[in-house]
Amino acid sequence: MSSLHTKESADKSCPADTAVGAGCVNDSKLDLSEQLEAFRAKVLERGKELWRDLPWRHTRDPYAIWISEVMLQQTQVARVDGRWQRWLRRFPNVAVLADADAADVLEEWQGLGYNRRALSLHKAAQILDKNGGVMPEDEHELVALPGIGPATAAGIRAFAHNLPGVYLETNVRTVFLHELFPEAEGVPDSALTPLVAVTCPKDDADPHDDPRTWYYALLDYGAYLKQTIPNPSRRSRTHTKQSKFEGSHRQKRAEVLRILLAARPNSLSFDELSGALDEQETSEGRAPVAPSELQDVLSELVREGFCTEENEMWHA
Repeated sequence: MSSLHTKESADKSCPADTAVGAGCVNDSKLDLSEQLEAFRAKVLERGKELWRDLPWRHTRDPYAIWISEVMLQQTQVARVDGRWQRWLRRFPNVAVLADADAADVLEEWQGLGYNRRALSLHKAAQILDKNGGVMPEDEHELVALPGIGPATAAGIRAFAHNLPGVYLETNVRTVFLHELFPEAEGVPDSALTPLVAVTCPKDDADPHDDPRTWYYALLDYGAYLKQTIPNPSRRSRTHTKQSKFEGSHRQKRAEVLRILLAARPNSLSFDELSGALDEQETSEGRAPVAPSELQDVLSELVREGFCTEENEMWHA
């Protein structure tokens, strides 16, 4: 299948204002619509071959799908499978999550990445609960909730309601880069977004080619590509190499929060926290944490709502 990127510009960055019919589209014998139809046919075929039977694909509950979408952000599928089911047993719906203690939500989230995502889930559930407890279908209403961006909203709409949208997440981005921009560097999302929009089926009239089926195919083909070739997403302008977690300030924040959660319902003094944190750090071959850095960590966690301090005692 022809690339949308010209050979002449293969070693150049794709311009930020590239859109359908402009910039990186080549002058091959196929016109743009024919190229995209060939692309769609290939993705749907690969989707059938590479289909993954994942537990969250067996529900149409917008709440359950929302939880899976947030968990899957920068977290391996194998880790989410099991944790998603456990979350739903503990917080089976919006009302239960909204009524939960924030510390219980954070406790359940441990090991699933950025803790602020758990707080955003909790805050969003509380907003929804006050407004009837129903997840909205409308994109603008979804993105107005804490922690829900355009991609998460599009995922909820596609997988719960089979509605079209621009679901530009990492596996989807991988497929578009690999198939349509195979040699381009620094491809901006502004070049991909109109292509993602125009290739998504507009309705659910064809059960073999509807928004849900289309995005499942992109996700599964993208996951396969990441396992078999150098990650095409590295050629995206949005790609950034994540900084090392172990030994970082972010890791110390996560460890302090874990210590506080494990101590519940008790509070801990600064010295108790310092001792527990240093014990963990030295067991991993790292130096003890300076009191000033621990104080900075605690101040950040209190300010962001992860813990509270009263009379120089901290608790989650």
